[in-house]
Amino acid sequence: MSVRTLPLLFLNLGGEMLYILDQRLRAQNIPGDKARKDAWTEVDRKRVLNDIVSTMFNRMFMEELFKPQELYSKKALRTVYDRLAHASIMRLNQASMDKLYDLMTMAFKYQVLLCPRPKDVLLVTFNHLDTIKGLIQDSPTILHQVDETFRQLTEVYCGLPAGEFQLIRQTLLMFFQDLHIRVSIFLKDKVQNSNGRFVLPVSGPVPWGTEVPGLIRMFNHKGEEVKKIKFKHGGNYVPATKEGSFELHGDRVLKLGTNMYSLNPPVDTHTSGASKKSASRAQENIPPNPLAKEELNFLARLLGRMEMKSPSGPEPGFRLNLFTTDEEEEQAALTRPEELDNKVINIQATQDQQRTEELARILGELEVTEQPRWSTSKGDDLLAMMDEL
Repeated sequence: MSVRTLPLLFLNLGGEMLYILDQRLRAQNIPGDKARKDAWTEVDRKRVLNDIVSTMFNRMFMEELFKPQELYSKKALRTVYDRLAHASIMRLNQASMDKLYDLMTMAFKYQVLLCPRPKDVLLVTFNHLDTIKGLIQDSPTILHQVDETFRQLTEVYCGLPAGEFQLIRQTLLMFFQDLHIRVSIFLKDKVQNSNGRFVLPVSGPVPWGTEVPGLIRMFNHKGEEVKKIKFKHGGNYVPATKEGSFELHGDRVLKLGTNMYSLNPPVDTHTSGASKKSASRAQENIPPNPLAKEELNFLARLLGRMEMKSPSGPEPGFRLNLFTTDEEEEQAALTRPEELDNKVINIQATQDQQRTEELARILGELEVTEQPRWSTSKGDDLLAMMDEL
């Protein structure tokens, strides 16, 4: 398992989350004064995206994220995105948050599977950052945050050998291997089967630096080519025209990681009970981390100390529905598997005293003193929510 995987996983999933939220906010946008309680204006959309991106690319959080470390558990990572999605005036109920996370994970899983070569995972990440910059282009301060993260990515990953990128790709696929959630946009394009598994193509450009299959070369003990044998590969492959750019600005060539919702109608997830339950059981089989509660609290602090109180005052948080209608959202909440509900876990973190002390030291160093720039009168107490996991 690669200790360099977490930043790529977090940034790509975060990019997919922003794509989906932007699409739904645009779909629920009503010009002029709000005609309904859950209506959104263009100002609201920009404010939500700016708040989430600013929190996502928090400097202290990024510095900690880029330290070599193993992946967080699925549950801990899901909690981070719960908190991130509520870093503004927007509010999602549990059914919509489930749907959002399903779309995020399946989209990035598909992109990892289709990467022509392991290093192209980095190009996918750059595509996400490029598109995120387009969403917040009117905010120079936040743009600088994203550019700084880009610099860190270039510094850490561009010099890694091919073997390390292969290990990163394997680590990502291990993280996603039990998730087979059906997504309508994939089903419509016939890139996903009805059982939630993806269909991989046997045509198109081959990875940069490789040849089109169809030729076997044989060499003698001196390394001299002595024979060639041609064979039919059964696909329709073509050579890669050029390598994608790893610079701050450039042609990535690869389109994976761009916003697939920009020209498409609202997407929907059709979660089969068997698939969701199997994924849930797989998560339950993971040995519990004795420091899980400390890990979640640590992530909460790194995300900018976003302590929020219950909605009050004249401007309560606005609700975003990721379903077509409220009835669909209510039905999804009713059919939500019980094992996905949050349970209270009391943990005594005494099995690894040294790690506990180290974590406490880091928390003390990373204490954030500045106040959040958004209103603390909106939203739920997310710290309390994380403590209950």
